[in-house]
Formats: sequence, structure tokens, C-alpha cells
Amino acid sequence: QVQLVESGGGLVQAGGSLRLSCAASGRTFSSDAMGWFRQAPGKEREFVAAISRGAIRYADSVKGRFTISRDNAKNTMYLQMNSLKPEDTAVYYCAADVGRQWTVTTSQYEYDYWGQGTQITVSS
Repeated sequence: QVQLVESGGGLVQAGGSLRLSCAASGRTFSSDAMGWFRQAPGKEREFVAAISRGAIRYADSVKGRFTISRDNAKNTMYLQMNSLKPEDTAVYYCAADVGRQWTVTTSQYEYDYWGQGTQITVSS
């Protein structure tokens, strides 16, 4: 059974930092693109960042503050979030886009596997 499990969420003050992890099990995603999305209350899920063997992409809203990375040996992806803002408050999801090796996509509909999500709350 393939699973993606996020961890590292929580409550943080504005200007603070958090690091999210996404641990995969059931298969290896080292050759696949992976990404982070988020969904705030009352809003649609939106793209945050994605990484593949040949590309990295960020949403404009997080560029320069968030860093996506992965450790293929651990089958784990990370999202380092710095200079957090109240508008970053959301449930954060990790996802895997099987078969996409060298590019990334911002479309949630292209991702095949999803984690259950982890809550990030940034207080002002």
C-alpha cells in the first residue's frame, strides 16, 4: 500500500520557521516528481512547490521564503518554510506525480498520490 505521510506542522508566530516532511512508503518515488499544495479555509487547494530530477518550481507567493528538497535515500521530501506569514495558514499536502521525471506541474490533477495533510497556523 502506497502512503505519503506529512509531519512537522503546527502553530508558529509570524516571521517564524517550520520544516515539513513527507515520508513515502509502499514504493520509491525517487524518479517521480513530487509537490506540496495547501488549502486554506474556504479556498481551493493551491500549488506551493514541486521538485523533480530536472526541475524545481515555486508559487510566487512563497518564492524566496520556502525551499523544497528531497532525500531519495530516505524516500522523503521536505519543505523548509521561513518568514512565515498569517496568509500561509492552511492544511499542507504532499503529493507524487508518477512518471514525470524531468519537469514539474502545478496542476493538482496530475498528481497520483496524496498525503492526509498537516495543519500550519501562523499567528500575527
